[in-house]
Amino acid sequence: MNLLLLEEGDFVDIDRVRLSGRRLKHLQEVHRAETGDRLRVGRVGGLMGEGRLLTLDADHAELQVNLTQAPPAKLPLTLILALPRPKMLKRTLQTISAMGVPRLVLVNSYRVEKSFWQTPFLDPEAIREQLILGLEQARDTALPEVSIEKRFKPFVEDRLPALAAGTLGLVGHPGDYPACPRAVEEQVTLAIGPEGGWIPYEVELLKQAAGLQPVQLGERILRVETAVPALLARLF
Repeated sequence: MNLLLLEEGDFVDIDRVRLSGRRLKHLQEVHRAETGDRLRVGRVGGLMGEGRLLTLDADHAELQVNLTQAPPAKLPLTLILALPRPKMLKRTLQTISAMGVPRLVLVNSYRVEKSFWQTPFLDPEAIREQLILGLEQARDTALPEVSIEKRFKPFVEDRLPALAAGTLGLVGHPGDYPACPRAVEEQVTLAIGPEGGWIPYEVELLKQAAGLQPVQLGERILRVETAVPALLARLF
């Protein structure tokens, strides 16, 4: 935890917070914090700054906070991601949040198993938990916007064109396609498929309906959790 994130309910006064649970345990066992210590803190959806530890006991910690610093800028990106398998979804959500993706759309695909949609990891609170862990890692306070689209064709035909309008639209997909561009400065809409990639029909629909052009990272077939950071690092 490189940033202690504060929720609205933590504030007992305008500049004072009281913490318990996971964050208290982290202060005690990882930071080994003591009264008077100064820690990096940030308000979810707000500013970052410094917190001074006023009290610390077995039940709670109380800090006085001074929040003056804006969070880091987000990437100019909308990420369209075929739903990964549940255990991989947790890690991928943390990665997306840590790398500064502002908008994520989880979509269905032919190669996404139906059982994946039943996972409790798709519950809003479960998604938020993983995004928070990513923000703590990267020292950020702004949660990505996450939406879920269970029907691929209606989403690509009816909603994706408006999302991708005025952006550089790309489909990450292995094959005989141009290499993924580097150091892009414009807004990007990027679609990444499931394990095994998109099927040809999906690649063609993304291209014809929304103008997304296929690009590749080389001959190797990457897991989703590897492809996401690799593509983002190359693009930005």
